[in-house]
Amino acid sequence: MPPKFTNAETTIPIYVVEAEGLEHTLSQLDDAGRNWAENTGFVAKLGQVAVIPAENGSIRAVLAGWGDHSARARGWFNFASIAAKLPEGDYRIESGLKQAELKEAALAWLLAGYRFDKYASQPAQKARLACPQGVDAARVELEAEATFMTRDLINTPANDMGPEALEAAFFDLAKRHKAKASSIVGDDLLRENFGLIHAVGRAAIEAPRLLDMIWGNPDAPKLTLVGKGVCFDTGGLNIKPGASMGLMKKDMGGAANVLGLAHMIMSLGLLVRLRVLIPAVENSISASSFRPQDILRSRKGLTVENNNTDAEGRLVLADALALADEETPDLLICMATLTGAARVALGPDLPPFYTDDSALAHQLARAATAEADPLWRMPFWEGYEANIEPGIADLNNAPAGGMAGSINAALFLRRFVENAVQFAHFDIYGWTPAARPARPKGGEAQGGRAILAMIEARFNAGE
Repeated sequence: MPPKFTNAETTIPIYVVEAEGLEHTLSQLDDAGRNWAENTGFVAKLGQVAVIPAENGSIRAVLAGWGDHSARARGWFNFASIAAKLPEGDYRIESGLKQAELKEAALAWLLAGYRFDKYASQPAQKARLACPQGVDAARVELEAEATFMTRDLINTPANDMGPEALEAAFFDLAKRHKAKASSIVGDDLLRENFGLIHAVGRAAIEAPRLLDMIWGNPDAPKLTLVGKGVCFDTGGLNIKPGASMGLMKKDMGGAANVLGLAHMIMSLGLLVRLRVLIPAVENSISASSFRPQDILRSRKGLTVENNNTDAEGRLVLADALALADEETPDLLICMATLTGAARVALGPDLPPFYTDDSALAHQLARAATAEADPLWRMPFWEGYEANIEPGIADLNNAPAGGMAGSINAALFLRRFVENAVQFAHFDIYGWTPAARPARPKGGEAQGGRAILAMIEARFNAGE
């Protein structure tokens, strides 16, 4: 079910209490309420809840601890921890939050209600929230719905989310928004000059494919989203060890995030001509697997010495980016669960992005803060260009040495983008390794809400 706010006429008030304001809040309560809060040990610690009963045993009000600034600064979506502790009922935020905090609190509440119950039942969140005044309920519900969609796609295991199932989800989304969708499958990729996508996916039972969706006014600014759709990554002949292969159902996280973003763009009717490209493959092993030191020819004509079959994501993206670049989009966005190096540098919560356009980078950074959707700019460091030039071919997909892995991959992708007016690449993780407020362990949407806000600002969409 899509996440929704309650429309109940009667709701229970939640008073959000900062630690420094605790004494003042307690002084505003009647004797019964103050005694209850004090006797239950309420000290306004971040995430702490005091449920104050009425005389008939129902809930009269809730005190929600908001801690101090240092506690809140350690993470976003703190309000989700409050939602999870409340009994069934309909609630409203009565006081204690600034207007700028209300949207994040409302979104946190909805995101906390996510359950991946496709294979086993999960206890539902029973506390419901009325959308705070001044907050766009439809917008917040849409952002939560797109996050749920992204999480579901990533969480679904590869036996149920291979290239064919990803294609079905792609076509379902296109149908929902009356977009035009097509795919190029199997050996047709060779005939259409997508040799890198074909090489990576040809060993799998399900044929590789390139998914293509177009929506919107053809005269509007051209926005193209490219998402890595490696539905499972064994590493190919450079096979991954078991510990590294364990999360590889999430290697289509770029595709999942792009689809969530596309859903928001189309639902809001933004004034762009949207194109979505997803190379959907499984990097598997068979007698037809591509090999280390094979030299592969890309759609762009650049040759690639394949020095590691586990660096396959940049190969399939290269062909898709080359196609996207041919029509000179105004903005080209690439999202991929591309390198472990990005996680070593910034951890799972903070995805790096790369762009040569400082104005675009500034817009993204500002949107990331405003939307509680963290991003961090990394450089296309020119000094490392030689790392991706092997000599025997135009490009090397896996430079030796183990340093600057995320930057090397970004530089590789940039070689396939020449015409786009603006280009940004996001090296996301797409996974929450341990449960956090509003973020259960599992697949995760990263960067989409920030990118959406940037798109609206960049193109003045919706005016």
